[in-house]
Amino acid sequence: MPDPHTHLARLLQGQWFAALPPILRDALLEMAQVQRLDAGQRLFRRGDKPSGLYAVVDGAMRVGAVSESGKEALLTLIEPPYWFGEISLFDGLPRTHDAFAESPSTLLLLPQAELLALLERQPQYWRDFALLMSHKLRLAFHALEDMSLLPAAPRLARRLLLIAENYGEGEPRRVLHLAQEQLALMLSLSRQTTNQILKELAAQGIVRLTYGEIEILDLSRLRQAAS
Repeated sequence: MPDPHTHLARLLQGQWFAALPPILRDALLEMAQVQRLDAGQRLFRRGDKPSGLYAVVDGAMRVGAVSESGKEALLTLIEPPYWFGEISLFDGLPRTHDAFAESPSTLLLLPQAELLALLERQPQYWRDFALLMSHKLRLAFHALEDMSLLPAAPRLARRLLLIAENYGEGEPRRVLHLAQEQLALMLSLSRQTTNQILKELAAQGIVRLTYGEIEILDLSRLRQAAS
């Protein structure tokens, strides 16, 4: 059985896990189970019963939904050391979205029953998990505001910044493993509009476009484009 403790250094790169009390971090690692997924493999589907809280420690996960007609709504692509699945921890209700492995991925699972038992014994730790969920809620509010108020170009630039900063978790990165079609789905833009905006950013020397990747060359100018 793989040892979850081998992923401690990666988890500590994330702000949420690093800020936890050491005794809680140890308890979470003790209950964690390692799961490995192949590219395209489904972790859970909208409507599935909650299984627990997950952390991505290698690879990438795609979170979204697919309509009955087959149209996909892509909410986010998440990479290490990102935690997800906390909504069902609080309300015990079924999963709200689908989660698939974008690439071969390794996850840590904190099983729902064990995690709830820990929180029953130590209820003071509920606040730590509430902070995880409130961070996601803030991001969702900002995304809704951007969708309503911003033109396509600054909205796209803001999303690139968020992804580069791993949505507030982990070290910033300059190379984003992100296809233009995926970015378009996240922003509810056409692929043509997304491609046009990215080409304009590339012409200004702000980004470099390669197959399946977007490299940020000038972070400060990308911030200006997002304002």
